[in-house]
Amino acid sequence: MPRFQQKYNEWLQQQMEIEQNPRRRERLEKGLGHGTVEFLRTVWFPAIGHFEHLYPEWEVRDLKNGYRYLDLGYLPGDAKGCVEIQGYKSHARDLDVRKFKDLCNRHCLLSLDDWVILPVAYPSITDEPKHCQQLVLSFVGKFLSIQAPTSLDWMGAEAYRFARRTLRPFSPHELAQHLRVSDRHTRRLLHELVDKQILAVASGNARARTYALKL
Repeated sequence: MPRFQQKYNEWLQQQMEIEQNPRRRERLEKGLGHGTVEFLRTVWFPAIGHFEHLYPEWEVRDLKNGYRYLDLGYLPGDAKGCVEIQGYKSHARDLDVRKFKDLCNRHCLLSLDDWVILPVAYPSITDEPKHCQQLVLSFVGKFLSIQAPTSLDWMGAEAYRFARRTLRPFSPHELAQHLRVSDRHTRRLLHELVDKQILAVASGNARARTYALKL
């Protein structure tokens, strides 16, 4: 059995076993939606490597004392994050005015309740999985102290954390300003991180212009 499928089955089974809420347990027993499973398979698991602090079909209350369910709740400690998979058919092409207003209201209520929301378009999962993985790494980085590879010294570790937090390719000058060291020293550090396959050149041929985390 592929590693993802084994870990996914174990995680979902554990969620059902510990859940005391019959409403959520019933939803879990029906299985997760196709978009959610594909997100976990091609984005979350390759980027994060585990399902810790992740809760599918997480139940929240709305202002009308009703129940709503998040595709994925991410709950490390007291923090509250959620991932919402936006299917093109259900959220864009066929969305009527009432459903559109409800979707916006849903996100507003979550934001006012201090949730950090990561909406992910299903076409992006299938067409741009690496980009989605970078978004997930930055999303998780908002809640957790990022652990750098133990082989790095303090400057290499901080460069790694900087790359994890940055949503786009960054220039050597940007990293130099962050580390407060010279551009020459920064370029030497970047070359070392590329050689260790921690970073990758994002643009530039003869001379690298930007770098990004290697996924």
